[in-house]
Amino acid sequence: MLGAIMGDIAGSRFEWKEWKSKEFVFLTDRNHFTDDSLMTLAIARAFVLHKNKWREADFQQKVIDSMLYIGRAFPRASWGAHFYKWLFEKAEPYQSWGNGAAMRISSIGWIAESEEDVKYFSKLVTEVSHNHPEGIKGAEAVAMAIYLARNGADMTTVRNRMIEYYPHIAAMTVDSIRPGYCIDDQGGFISCQGSVPEAIVCFLEATSTEDAIRNAISLGGDADTQAAIAGSMAEAYFGVPVELEDRVLTYLTDELRSVYYSFDLIKKPRRQRA
Repeated sequence: MLGAIMGDIAGSRFEWKEWKSKEFVFLTDRNHFTDDSLMTLAIARAFVLHKNKWREADFQQKVIDSMLYIGRAFPRASWGAHFYKWLFEKAEPYQSWGNGAAMRISSIGWIAESEEDVKYFSKLVTEVSHNHPEGIKGAEAVAMAIYLARNGADMTTVRNRMIEYYPHIAAMTVDSIRPGYCIDDQGGFISCQGSVPEAIVCFLEATSTEDAIRNAISLGGDADTQAAIAGSMAEAYFGVPVELEDRVLTYLTDELRSVYYSFDLIKKPRRQRA
């Protein structure tokens, strides 16, 4: 989950700027959290508040309640137009395939005890708004990558599983994506199908969590969300240095930090690699 927050914050000052380089100061006083961090923490909060009740019939409503609680406290947090209506007018699914489904999903990869759990919980928390098949698939793919990486799967194993979701990533590299990737009028860059595969490649090519985030920002698309998705997967594989974790968390409010630390107490451990 920290990787998603870190990617969101690092990418926040590059949103809509089509930045095409990995060379930049990673965190500055102009960086800030956005809706990506808020919804990531909102879903985590639901798991914290309702531990041991995750399979009860009303848990999905508890997830919605948590999303509304966190989201409505930040009405200016760069919400997408459709999700803004979901958040402030009527919290009903609206057939979205947007990449918001994938940026907020990381807690699932840290609480799941099986691949069946990944599929069950990712669908449950995603379909409350993003109930289009592509939204659900994008969320599940990211949660599955986190689950596998957290449990010690090597990069080849993770890559092969991600190819099952998106076969075309087998022929993709960050360098091949970057030149033609842009903010398009059709909104492909903010869709799951037009950003999750690219974020996966950014993770698969990375040497660290920070490197995955730099890869994602350098594509020049929806920088904060792209980086949140890539960072969420990379954290489960590479981890995050304690000093960088501490710095990232200074960007959050006290209440948001409290959610982060509370979730840290219930999440499953990350298997260390040799």
